[in-house]
Amino acid sequence: MDLRTGFCCALLLITLSPLSATASSSKLYIVYMGDKKHDDPSVVTASHHDILTSVLGSKDEARKSIVYSYKHGFSGFAAMLTKPQAKTLANFPGIVTVKPNIFHEPHTTRSWDFLGLDYYQPPQQLGLLQKAKYGEDVIIGVVDTGIWPESRSFDDNGYGPVPARWKGKCQPGQEFNTTSCNRKIIGARSYDRGISVEALKNDYNSPRDIDGHGTHAASTIAGVEVRGVSYRGLGTGVARGGAPRARLGIYKACWMGAGCPDAAVLAAIDDAIHDGVDVLSLSLGGAGHEVTGTLHAVQRGISVVFAGGNDGPVPQTVTNAVPWVTTVAASTIDRAFPTLISLGNKEKLVGQSLMHNVSLISNDFIDLVYAGRCDTESVALSNVTGKIVLCNAPAEAKSTPPTIALVDAFNHTFVNGAKGLIFAQYTTNLLEGLAGIERIMPCVLVDFEVAQRIISYWRNSAGSPVVKFSPTITVVGEGVLSPRVASFSSRGPSPSFPGILKPDIAAPGVAILAAQGGSYEFKSGTSMACPHVSAVTALLKSVHPDWSPAMIKSAIVTTASATDRFGMPIQADAVPRKLADPFDFGGGHMNPDKAVDPGLVYDLDAKEYNKFFNCTIGLVDGCESYQLNLNLPSIAVPNLKNQVTVWRTVTNVGPVDATYQAVVEAPAGVVLFVEPSVISFTAGGSRSTIFSMTFTAKQRVQGGYTFGSLTWFDQSAHSVRIPIAVRTVIQDFIADTS
Repeated sequence: MDLRTGFCCALLLITLSPLSATASSSKLYIVYMGDKKHDDPSVVTASHHDILTSVLGSKDEARKSIVYSYKHGFSGFAAMLTKPQAKTLANFPGIVTVKPNIFHEPHTTRSWDFLGLDYYQPPQQLGLLQKAKYGEDVIIGVVDTGIWPESRSFDDNGYGPVPARWKGKCQPGQEFNTTSCNRKIIGARSYDRGISVEALKNDYNSPRDIDGHGTHAASTIAGVEVRGVSYRGLGTGVARGGAPRARLGIYKACWMGAGCPDAAVLAAIDDAIHDGVDVLSLSLGGAGHEVTGTLHAVQRGISVVFAGGNDGPVPQTVTNAVPWVTTVAASTIDRAFPTLISLGNKEKLVGQSLMHNVSLISNDFIDLVYAGRCDTESVALSNVTGKIVLCNAPAEAKSTPPTIALVDAFNHTFVNGAKGLIFAQYTTNLLEGLAGIERIMPCVLVDFEVAQRIISYWRNSAGSPVVKFSPTITVVGEGVLSPRVASFSSRGPSPSFPGILKPDIAAPGVAILAAQGGSYEFKSGTSMACPHVSAVTALLKSVHPDWSPAMIKSAIVTTASATDRFGMPIQADAVPRKLADPFDFGGGHMNPDKAVDPGLVYDLDAKEYNKFFNCTIGLVDGCESYQLNLNLPSIAVPNLKNQVTVWRTVTNVGPVDATYQAVVEAPAGVVLFVEPSVISFTAGGSRSTIFSMTFTAKQRVQGGYTFGSLTWFDQSAHSVRIPIAVRTVIQDFIADTS
């Protein structure tokens, strides 16, 4: 956003072509004009046409060129323009920025119980879910691939009238009419302008969801209880959303084969602001691209939750890293799908699978063959026809991610007549990738150690080596190491905003069972983690309707857990698996019941973000200091040379009379001093207090990041913890020269 006028910027997406230009020379651009207030949105649209007319010289061309007009949360438009037209428009009075349209991608039963949000609680032990009345009448906007309204998860039986404050609409279209909405799905819109005709042929030109991604997210957030749900017999139980009594506003801005155009996403956000949503959930993004238009929603009291991306475990891949949103990492839950592998020598080993199709599983032993990396040449030399094939190539793992290697191994073995696959991998979770494979051929995932034992049997077998699979079973509980940060979950620090610690929080995002079309499917991704935080955000908003988005985010981050239920540090799946740090999971793993009573919060007037936006486009100086002192529930110091002091303010939302002691875990190589180290609140006194943290480098080195934390502890029920990341440097703008 650009704040040359002192207001938060508005975005314009303009695709314009001059009378003499060819269609192929024009592109879609977003024009951002600032946070303008208008009583009559139709006047705004007319002004946008006037601006375009002055550039194009023709009202007719301006009318044809404009794609979206943004008029509720901010002023701007999207239109088709040539590069010279865009350059001319950028210099037009009142225009803040003109940028090319970019495309974002969607990020992809047990999880709510794992988080402690039990649906049924005794009266004396009411948790967040019950205190929030199950999210009754909170309105959650979901910007995604649409909705499958017939899913049982969206049954509106027992719901009262649609909240009177709702201003949205149910937009009819292909295989979707006004009766597709109900008292659960209270509104649905789609944004097809700017989408190619070819892309629209692959999708429903309506809010209906052909992909399933949006339906899965929406049901995870607010689906009603549906009993007897499973994925072909696995994960059997009750499927439900985290805020099952909340209402849903659906905004289809993502299209099959076309992704999520920035122009459409911004139009969806603009409409959601107008419609009256309380929370916005966006399981989408793209590395290096930020959806800055969400600031306008936050400045109107709407909490915005984003997926952090699926490009891990590589560092500096986290996206949606602007400070006003909650950015979510993905973690595992306490559920596994072990599959017994029986060898001909009576040895029994265990892998993981989703082998639901029992008809594909033989009760008899089948010949086993080891085909190395399972590329074209090795499969051709191994005679895999009619056999179960072991693919094990640890030396290739450094250059070929398991997600790609698995698909290649399946393709090479299946076309050559294999009857089954054992695929070796390092510690990552590929269950999502098995869903399609195991409809065709049994496949079991093992690690390299198990693979080596199978190879040893194959090489040393006195006769023909054979193997047999048993059907997969579901295991839930303390025997499963959880939570762990998922390998695919994108990691910090943010390359765009290193002074903002991201992601903010981790939540379940691996093998989440939720609605897809008329059935229920497992999906994995930060797209699945984001809806969990969106639902908890809605519950907190129900219990604390006067809390700002910053307070709700703070409550979630500062009450998160950095340890598992055994008190051991949470681990992160990576290469190799390691102890998780703030760039993996922010404040830690979400703990909803603690978030409802955080004791202290780090509040922030949303107008304070305006200057940050100006920093992102280079309009002001002193941005590093400004980022450090944004009142966020985290601290990132990316360039500590000698010493720096950072300021924060905490607000008491707990007992009126309270005293908190600072507990410091200083990052390695850094001295951290907190002043004051004790803060007190009394009846009649201020609810807020300011404190400082001074960071001093112990030695002059060009180092990497080290991590720590600051916890305010009241010796009772409240432990308010923020994560800290510090990097010492000697040379400016050089991260690590070692």
